[in-house]
Amino acid sequence: MSELPKPTGAPAHQNVTFPSAGTTAHGYLALPPSGQGPGVIVIQEWWGLTDHIAQVADRLAAEGFVALAPDLYGGNVAHDSGEAFRMMKELPVSRGVELLSGAVDHLLGLPEVTSDTVGAVGFCMGGGFVLYLAAADPRVSAAVPFYGVIQGELPDFSRLKAQILGHYGELDTSIPKENLEQLREAVQQQAGIAADFRLYPANHAFFNDGRPETYDPESAARAWESTVPFLHEQLG
Repeated sequence: MSELPKPTGAPAHQNVTFPSAGTTAHGYLALPPSGQGPGVIVIQEWWGLTDHIAQVADRLAAEGFVALAPDLYGGNVAHDSGEAFRMMKELPVSRGVELLSGAVDHLLGLPEVTSDTVGAVGFCMGGGFVLYLAAADPRVSAAVPFYGVIQGELPDFSRLKAQILGHYGELDTSIPKENLEQLREAVQQQAGIAADFRLYPANHAFFNDGRPETYDPESAARAWESTVPFLHEQLG
């Protein structure tokens, strides 16, 4: 990876490559204005590593974090929901977790990262991967799924170390409230951790300001305003 430009009052960002899960992975890395801070993984929606996800990384960097958004689709971005669904299904959960654990390796190895653990923030498919990653990798100490979609069986949370702050839409029919209760109960029983799942008067993808048909500015702002201090509290 080439050296990032030195921050001068605004986040610095760069496309990066790094070894992960036996391959060369790609991602988007953003540094805070100070040049260093706690590490956070940003996990894409089913669309891919879009401008929206890169902008989330930039926003986290502006809040003092070193943010890495790994590209789970190898440079591909979906242009419609059918293509997004196909690409999501072609990425096995186990493979996605392997790639994300490699991104954790890379992030914690950066001299700019001041934390011994990382946070994980993800959206839709990526919100589900936040939980799968946190369940598999105890180096994740803060997990923030936005309307996280669980693919298949619930993760095994017996190794979970992360505190969880989740954001979900009350109008999101793809994630029924009873599913959230089952998820909360599994986390409590297996890990002894009380997951904080918050509901907003919004639909799925309410945080994505690139999709005006689902974006809810008020709910998005409320979710962000609790996410940032949560990450700082858990990561130091």
